[in-house]
Amino acid sequence: MNREPTIRRVTRVEAFCRPLDWAWPRQNRDFIAENWKRRTAGKPQMFNGRVLLLQDVEFERDLCRNIYFEVDYADFLGWIDKDYPDPAIANGFAMGALRGSDGAFICGVMGNGTTNAGRVYFAAGTPDPSDLRPDGTVDLATSLTRELAEETGLAEGDYHVDDEWIIVQRWPTIALLRMVTLPVTADEGAARIRANIAAQVEPELQDVRVVRGKDDVDPEQMPLFLQSFFGWIFDQR
Repeated sequence: MNREPTIRRVTRVEAFCRPLDWAWPRQNRDFIAENWKRRTAGKPQMFNGRVLLLQDVEFERDLCRNIYFEVDYADFLGWIDKDYPDPAIANGFAMGALRGSDGAFICGVMGNGTTNAGRVYFAAGTPDPSDLRPDGTVDLATSLTRELAEETGLAEGDYHVDDEWIIVQRWPTIALLRMVTLPVTADEGAARIRANIAAQVEPELQDVRVVRGKDDVDPEQMPLFLQSFFGWIFDQR
């Protein structure tokens, strides 16, 4: 498995959902059940719904094409906690690279009730069946804006989303990012998001972080694919 990061820009992303008989969960039922019990201890808001994982991704000029399939969330977490034992499968998700008008970025700190408590991310989430359309396509653009709303409280009229996608591929993680720009500075945007979080009954975020340069990238809190993104983006400035 090649876990070295690759980053590229594309103008189009196409995503589809196709059935797949994934053998790994059937072969690891006991581990998945025990892992789910451990993961959900003290976190009553977690539930075992369905999510979409990648079974294939390919690039064709300015196009990124993704093929997904449905799995239980518990199976997904078990696969992660076993250190991604099936190299043919990946976690591919849309992510809004939120930034202020001054160019500084705003990341969220995941809340204690989430599976990634304390970790620092842009708003994102593994796609799920609500992102499926009747023709079998997966609407990643809507997944991006929905996750922004759920985590930060920002509505679509609060920001501008670039058409271009930036694909950060560090298999088995593939982040499909779009730049999301606020009409205010990052500090002003962060203050607004903190107020939104305080008003939420069960917030997904516990705080936000402003990232202005490489010195603000904390390798202890931020996943490797996002560290790669920031290194790449700041090198271009």
